[in-house]
Amino acid sequence: MASPARSPQLTAFGAQRAGGPGQLAGRTVSRIGFGAMQLERLRGERKAAAALLHRCIELGVDHIDTAQFYGHGFVNEVIREAIRAQDDVMVVSKVGAEPDPDGPLPLRLAQRPEQLRAAVEDNLTTLGMEQIPLVNLRRTDAGPGLRAEGDQVIDLDDQLAVMTALRDEGKIGAIGLSSVSLDVLRRALPAGIACVQNAYSLLARDDEGMLRLCLEEDIAWVPYFPLGSAFDGMPKVTDEPAVRAAARDLNAAPAQVGLAWLLHHAPNVLLIPGTADPAHLEANVQAGALTLDEATLSALDTVPSRAGDIAID
Repeated sequence: MASPARSPQLTAFGAQRAGGPGQLAGRTVSRIGFGAMQLERLRGERKAAAALLHRCIELGVDHIDTAQFYGHGFVNEVIREAIRAQDDVMVVSKVGAEPDPDGPLPLRLAQRPEQLRAAVEDNLTTLGMEQIPLVNLRRTDAGPGLRAEGDQVIDLDDQLAVMTALRDEGKIGAIGLSSVSLDVLRRALPAGIACVQNAYSLLARDDEGMLRLCLEEDIAWVPYFPLGSAFDGMPKVTDEPAVRAAARDLNAAPAQVGLAWLLHHAPNVLLIPGTADPAHLEANVQAGALTLDEATLSALDTVPSRAGDIAID
């Protein structure tokens, strides 16, 4: 006898999906996922890193975002060790950069088609997977960070050709984009795009048109720096007076208000806040249960976007 269908509100673990259910590459996942980058901080505490992932599952998180270049493969290895098949967690990765331990920055771009293919193969190996459900191509068209130069300036069509081939080969399930402009997204749509990851927050809403296009095209919008960052030109959401006022009224942390606003703003928004601290993880998940009434939303919606010119390293 077939087992009864699981409620979309519940994960395979039986927990309420953090932030409720959302859609990502044709799968139902928790709208609040987990960005695994900061697990690198627990390199010397491997058991603690695995325990944090277990806690994610207990809290209703079944969407984890990673990359081979996080901790030179350490983060992927911990995910492989900690996440079981029966947990039914969707693991998403990205390509387009690689570690550069001896360089001025810890990362360097890896945009060439052969580098993208090699990165997917490395992810498959360290994650111990036959197929990665979704891989985001991290470009350099928009947002903070590096800009491509020299042989790293690669035409979008050449990159999509190898990503599509990897999908056809069954090594990846779906293609996403990261750090892209509206024009690049439009050019990429015929390839079938499942996700866009761009820098976006209450105070950095220059990509509003792209978010709306994603909503029309059933593409998940997964913002990074959802609370701002230390980059020049990216103010911190938690310092915004309207956010702090809403937090006082709701007896919540300003960060929770910033995350909750994103979830309220559009139904295709999924979040991947990262942390290496269990208490911080729980606070992030609790943001998914925060209800913002119309007055609060109106006050937050009228806060002007002021990302300005983001500094590029």
